[in-house]
Amino acid sequence: MTNRIKQLRKAKGYRQEDLAAALGVSRQTIIAIENNKYNPSLELAMRLARYLQTTVEDLFDLEDRL
Repeated sequence: MTNRIKQLRKAKGYRQEDLAAALGVSRQTIIAIENNKYNPSLELAMRLARYLQTTVEDLFDLEDRL
């Protein structure tokens, strides 16, 4: 699964620290998600989308692996 978190975060002028603090996670968690090393829980994905003013579907791209 890939995502557009970094692009949207930068477009809104947020730092990783800002996003982490707003969502109650560590900066390392944000880094891992942005680098596609960690898939967030559904709850965190929904909170990310809400904070970045987009939808989960627009934020994340599920790669077909069939």
